[in-house]
Amino acid sequence: MSAALCVVVRGIGLLGPGLTDWSAGRQMLRDPSAWVVQPTVLTAPGRLPPAERRRAGDIVKLSMAVADQACAQAGIDTQSLATVFTASSGDAANCHALCEALATPQRAISPTRFTNSVHNAVAGYWHIATTSRAPSTSLCAHDGSFGAGLLEAMAQCMSARRPVLLVAGDAPYPEPLHGVRPLSGAFGVALLLDVDPGDAPLPMLTLRSSEADAPASDCGDAALDALRLGVPAARSLPLLRALAGGAPASLRIEGLEGFTVEVRPHA
Repeated sequence: MSAALCVVVRGIGLLGPGLTDWSAGRQMLRDPSAWVVQPTVLTAPGRLPPAERRRAGDIVKLSMAVADQACAQAGIDTQSLATVFTASSGDAANCHALCEALATPQRAISPTRFTNSVHNAVAGYWHIATTSRAPSTSLCAHDGSFGAGLLEAMAQCMSARRPVLLVAGDAPYPEPLHGVRPLSGAFGVALLLDVDPGDAPLPMLTLRSSEADAPASDCGDAALDALRLGVPAARSLPLLRALAGGAPASLRIEGLEGFTVEVRPHA
C-alpha cells in the first residue's frame, strides 16, 4: 500500500480490566499510575431482544458494550452504519462447550451453540439489535487482528466515503484451551471512523503499511504493556494512549503476518 489512509475518529468505546469506558480509560491512559486492575465486568446488552440476550456470550456482551459507547459518543444512526468486527478467536466459552459435546459418545451439538460458533456471530447480534442491513465484515488475524481490522475499516471508510464502526474484542478461553491459548482478560475497543470531520475538532488517523522488521510500538508503561501483550485486542492500547494525549503521536501496530501498520494520530 503506497498511499496513506486518513480518517477522523468520531467516537471511542473501551472496556477491559479496570477500564469501564473511554471517559475513565482516557484519564488512566494519560496517567497509568492511577490504573487499578480489576476483572472486566460484562453485562447482557439491553438493546437485544430477550431470547438473543439470554444466548449472548462474553464476546457479544463485550463487543456490543464498546460499540454502543462509540456510537453514543458520535451521536450516529446505527441502522445505516457499516461495521467491521475483528477478534483473534471469537466466542471462547462456546468453543469450549462445543469441544466438550464432541468428546461425548452422543456428539450432540446444540443448535444455539452451533449458531454462535461462526466468526461473524457478534456481527449478527449487533445487526439484529440495531435492525441494520448495512454492510458488515468479520475478520481474524490472530494476534494482529486489531491492526488488520483497523486497516480494513479505514480502507472501507475512505473508499465508500461513509462512516464505519470498527469493533475489536477478545475474551479468555476456559481450561484446558486457556493453557494452550492464554489470554489475560476480556478486552474490547470500538472506533467510529469517518471521512467528514464536520464542525467539531476531531482526532485524525493516518495509516500506512510498514516493513516486516519494523517493531510494534509498546505502551511506555510496564503494566499497560503486559495487558497489550496479554490480549490481542489490547494491541490497540498504544493508539488509544496516543488518542488520549499520553503517548507519542507516531506508532506501529501489529497487522497481518509480514507487516505492521504505521498510525499517526494528529489534530
